[in-house]
Parts: sequence; C-alpha cells; structure tokens
Amino acid sequence: MPDIQIMPSILAADFGRLAEGCLRAEEAGADQIHVDVMDGVFVPNISFGPEAVKASAAVVSIPQNVHLMITQPQNYIQTFVDAGADTIQIHVESKCDIQEVLAEIRGLGKRPAITINPETPVESLFPCLDNRWVDEVLIMSVHPGFGGQKYIAAVEEKIAVIRRRADWVDIAIDGGIDGETVGPAAAAGANLFVAGSYLYKQADMAAAITNLRETAQDNFCRAL
Repeated sequence: MPDIQIMPSILAADFGRLAEGCLRAEEAGADQIHVDVMDGVFVPNISFGPEAVKASAAVVSIPQNVHLMITQPQNYIQTFVDAGADTIQIHVESKCDIQEVLAEIRGLGKRPAITINPETPVESLFPCLDNRWVDEVLIMSVHPGFGGQKYIAAVEEKIAVIRRRADWVDIAIDGGIDGETVGPAAAAGANLFVAGSYLYKQADMAAAITNLRETAQDNFCRAL
C-alpha cells in the first residue's frame, strides 16, 4: 500500500503569520507543506514565490511540496530548489519541454512531479508515467488559481486510470479535500492529499489531519 500523506496548503494560512502557519501544520502531524506558486498568467491569481518556500523551510523539518502554477516553469527550477523545495510539480499544460524540465528537477536531486487540470485528458500524462519521468502525479480536483472551491468528483476516474497504469507512482489530489471527499479520492487510488481551507479553519488541526489520514487509509484498502 502506498504511503498515505496529508499536505496542508499554506495558501489558506494567515499570510501575515506564515511561519506560524507552517509550524502549526507540522505540529499537527502534517507530512509535507504544500506551497502554491501562481504567476498571474497561467492562473488568474498571484500567490507565493520562492521566498515563501524559503520561509517555510527555515521553520519546519518536513518536506516542501511546491506546486508551480506558472506558464514557463523552466525558468525557475533552480530558484525553487535553492529556496528549499523537495518536490516540484509542473503542469502538463505549461509551455515548456516537459521531459527536459522534469529531468532537470531530478538531476538537481529533487522529486519531479506532473500536474493535470480537471479538463485536460489523462492521456497527456502517459509519457510521464510510461517513461518514469516522475515520482508523483498531482490531480487538480478544482480549477487552479483560488482556494476554497468545490471538489470535482469526475477527476476520480483520472486517478483510477493512473493507479492502474502506474501502481508505483504517488498520486496527489488538490482541491476541495475534506472529511467527506478524502474517502472517494482514496478509493480511486490517491495517496497524497492536499487540504488548505478545510484544515486551517479547524480549531484542532491535529484531529482533522488524523481523521483525513485514517479515512484515506480505510478507503484505499477497500479499493485494493
């Protein structure tokens, strides 16, 4: 069974107290910190840059899982590696040589990952899987660019297709993950769960993370 991990998205943290938000996630039992990077071009919003990754990496010991929602990620890989990224996710829809950028990430000693938007055919990921260019796939279960959106259940079929094709790969899901949606996503084959708004609004984040992890484990086992 793949390792089940919960990754709080600091997009939902208090930007004025970002270090505290990262520490809160780690102390609550998070497995990784998820950092959403937006350039205002690939998505209609601007969020964090490398300084946010650097700030998070300075205060927590858990890995930095960095999601580049940017048009030309090839121009920023070294910058985010230097900032402290451990996994770097680029979009299959971005304007770059996907294989080349993923190879650069791996060559720098980091985990390469590919991301797919809800409307993009899952077949676009097959070269990344069949050639093992990636260690992780991120399925967007909302349209990227803003937090707090409603979960798109139709993407579960993408997860199932990927799990059948590449049972070795980590499959992450991001968007609308909470106590209700984590089970179906895990049953489809996801094992990494990004949760932002849901976790950061909890009075007891540790209990919420435990609940997400246990629900995912129970449902993933049934999927097998």
